[in-house]
Amino acid sequence: MTGKPPKSEYLVLSRGKWDPQLPQERIQGAIDAFYVWHDRCVAEGSMRAGQRLQPGGRTVSRRGTTDGPFAESKEVIGGYWTILAASLDEAAALAAQNPCIACGLEFEIRPIEPARARADVFANETPLSG
Repeated sequence: MTGKPPKSEYLVLSRGKWDPQLPQERIQGAIDAFYVWHDRCVAEGSMRAGQRLQPGGRTVSRRGTTDGPFAESKEVIGGYWTILAASLDEAAALAAQNPCIACGLEFEIRPIEPARARADVFANETPLSG
């Protein structure tokens, strides 16, 4: 037995926009440093690769399908990847090393629920009563 806690999966959502006051070369430097950092983390087994998201998309609901998503620009999700860590704090500490933070991006880290959804178990989709 190794004594290490098992690793869980954490979804990382890249949010925001680049700082408009920074020169393009500075932003490109952060992007290049991100890929070096990201590839190293994937090789070490602390991350799984994700992807950037293209602009646009569709929103599908019981009301039908519409163009979207329609989030405010500060809420734009630009991409995603997965962190493998023993805790949410450990996942957040790893995400805090992302070089793009210095250029205006921020990252939301969410634990991935391994269990299937159930209507009788409280979850994000459960309506608040009262």
